[in-house]
Amino acid sequence: MPIEFGRQVCGSLSEASAREWLVTDGVGGYAMGTVAGLRTRRYHGLLMVAGEAAGGDAGVSRRMLGLATLDPTLVVGDRRIRLATDEWASGVVDPAGYIELESFTLTLGIPKWRWVIGDITFEREIAMVHGRPAVAVRHRLVHAPGPVRVELTPLCTWRDGHSDRHAGADPSVEAVADGFVFEHAYRVCGPEWIAGGSWYRGVRARAEAERGLGDTEDLWAAGCFATLLEPGEWADVVAWAGELDRPPPPAAEIVTSAQARAARVEAMARPTDEVDALLARAADQFVVTTATGPSVVAGYPWFGEWSRDTMTSYEGLFLSVGRYEEGRDLLLRSATTLSEGMLANTADAGGLEYNTADGTLWFIHAVGRHVAVTGDLDLLAKLDSALDAIIDAHSHGTRFGIKVDPRDGLLQQGAPGWALTWMDARVDGQPITARSGKAVDINALWVNALGTVSDLHRRLGRHAGRWQSLEEFARSSFLTRFARRDHLLDVVGTTGADDGAIRPNQLLAVSLPHGPFAASGGGGSSRSDLASAVVSTCRSDLLTSLGLRSLSPHDPAYTGRHRGGPSERDAAYHQGTVWPWLIGPFVDAACTTGEPPVDVLDGLVAHLGEFGLGSVSETADGDAPHGATGCPFQAWSVAELLRARRVLSA
Repeated sequence: MPIEFGRQVCGSLSEASAREWLVTDGVGGYAMGTVAGLRTRRYHGLLMVAGEAAGGDAGVSRRMLGLATLDPTLVVGDRRIRLATDEWASGVVDPAGYIELESFTLTLGIPKWRWVIGDITFEREIAMVHGRPAVAVRHRLVHAPGPVRVELTPLCTWRDGHSDRHAGADPSVEAVADGFVFEHAYRVCGPEWIAGGSWYRGVRARAEAERGLGDTEDLWAAGCFATLLEPGEWADVVAWAGELDRPPPPAAEIVTSAQARAARVEAMARPTDEVDALLARAADQFVVTTATGPSVVAGYPWFGEWSRDTMTSYEGLFLSVGRYEEGRDLLLRSATTLSEGMLANTADAGGLEYNTADGTLWFIHAVGRHVAVTGDLDLLAKLDSALDAIIDAHSHGTRFGIKVDPRDGLLQQGAPGWALTWMDARVDGQPITARSGKAVDINALWVNALGTVSDLHRRLGRHAGRWQSLEEFARSSFLTRFARRDHLLDVVGTTGADDGAIRPNQLLAVSLPHGPFAASGGGGSSRSDLASAVVSTCRSDLLTSLGLRSLSPHDPAYTGRHRGGPSERDAAYHQGTVWPWLIGPFVDAACTTGEPPVDVLDGLVAHLGEFGLGSVSETADGDAPHGATGCPFQAWSVAELLRARRVLSA
């Protein structure tokens, strides 16, 4: 399923600059920008480098921006036609003007632009090498009455992906065969290289201004590549980091290989339709290989590896698309980070952090689903002791007050200044939704973990009684403590009042295969009626066209717009903001109660062409029309939409 836009969209700078494309390298780096060519984010660029090539460790927590853009100019007689556009600190677009695009397409992951200027037709396409930080930018003179001179100006930097850089001492630019090396960090090669050097000052990224962050930087125009093209000829530029003395394949081969790989990813996923194939390719963007094995990028452009996101996404990113071996390796790799019964959550801040109450429980769910789908008892044997250690540590107590309450068998958690569930936003160090006590989603995951481990023990022929009695105790206590007439409490307080806010977290109690409402738990019609009531309440209060709100709009704390500076956005993050990933638990819960939802995914399918092209955003405004916010490309959003579509089509 290609994504295509014609002149109606491409001719509008506002519409074309609101749609973003992404190409990834499989090791955590990427190229990213807008259909318009306007760099609206500090993260936009043609060569964003991750891991060791960026001066970081073997993971993807550190990224450096290298080649920011490659400005094409067509020289026809005494006329110079600049196809790129920039925005400056003054807030106006480059006076050179916006040259309207004839079309933009995204086919097999390859973005392609086409300009028609009088009797000249010119195209650009971009692809990356899978497995190393390298990008190819191809330009073709499709049609012209005669030869056209093409000049390609590389605008360069070398700075942390989250920051900016301003003019100072001139950077080091070393001339090499067919191009240059910038600050010993990356190499750029193309047609005839004409050395130059000047600062482009005050280049603006409007999306950063909207997010309350620094929105200007200075870029170094290193010179230009120039060539005279006849109609049908190409001008190719390749840039890469890491092993600078080992050039990547020619640009044409890079594009062909990227298309072939995308086709293989589709075929492996056995798509049910074109949308399913598109989602399989989107899922592939998040699966990366690090020096220590497979991993998942939680979201582009600013997230790295997060175990909570990885394990929540696991079934959609790996099992739904047939990536069993990679998934197996990821689970084994993740288990090596276990400490005191907890999985490391992230290294984005510089070191391993064990700051989540749910990531480890999602890991058990992922293992259970992997074994259920693949029958891989060898993997289970390798992880069996780790699973026991997790349950044991949670039973007796681990970090952040995570411990089973012996009075009811439920899991409590919480520590001053921390938000340990997925609703983890903090402002000025203070959690917005601390949810300390016995959170409904944590305990749904806890009951599910106990049921999963008991089931896995039985598969290995082991006695499951050790955890089965704790499962039965926690399952029976769950309803007693959380049940209300038409919903579940969000948090049962351990030192304070209960929290009855209507949030989507309660869906996990109905959706998880071994959760509190699982068929094996018994409970008869009353349990079934309550499960249906939970789904009904979430449908009426929380369901939107792009996912579920994180809080009912009837709640006084509801915030309907996820906009503004960092503090404003973080304060709204889980107070009404829509989260697309929650559509997965909603679909599961609705199907469990015998009421498969109708047309509930249509808005998300339409969203594939609205924001992060071919992908699903992290969040959206709680208020209609639910404008997309957050990361435009988010792993668990894609994973759960893909999985939910397959659940409904089964």
